[in-house]
Amino acid sequence: MKCPFCGHENTRVIDSRPADENNSIRRRRVCDECAKRFTTYEKVETIPLIVIKKDNNRETYDRSKIEAGVLRACHKRPISANQINQLVDEVETEIFNREEKEISSSEIGELVMDKLKNLEAVAYVRFASVYREFKDVNTFMDELKRVLNK
Repeated sequence: MKCPFCGHENTRVIDSRPADENNSIRRRRVCDECAKRFTTYEKVETIPLIVIKKDNNRETYDRSKIEAGVLRACHKRPISANQINQLVDEVETEIFNREEKEISSSEIGELVMDKLKNLEAVAYVRFASVYREFKDVNTFMDELKRVLNK
C-alpha cells in the first residue's frame, strides 16, 4: 500500500480488526519511510447489481429506494426503525444471495411484500396498493380479502 503522505511504496500493517459489523477490515498501517500512520479499510468488492424496471430500463441497485418504499408503507404504524432496517436487510440479503447480475423490480417488490405481510398487515396493503397499482376499489378489496383469509 502506497503511503498517502510521502508516496513511498512500502508500508506495514500494525493492527487489524473487524469493522462495520464484520463487513470490512480496518487496518492501521505505518510507512517505512516517513513513519507516519494511516488507516485503510478492506471490503469485499461486489459486482454492481442491475435492476430491470417495468419499462425495461436498467439502473443500478439502490437500497435507499427499497427503504423509501417501506418507510412510506409503514408511516404512522407501530413499526420501529430497527424492524424496518431488518426487513430491508433481509430483502437485500435474498437479492444478493441469488448471485445474479440482474433482477427485475417486480421480484424485489414481491420480496418486500412477503416480508411486510409477516410484519404488519396495514403496511403490507399500503405497499401492495402502490406496487400492484390497484385501478379501483374492487382490486383493493380482493387484496384485502386475501390478507384476511390468511
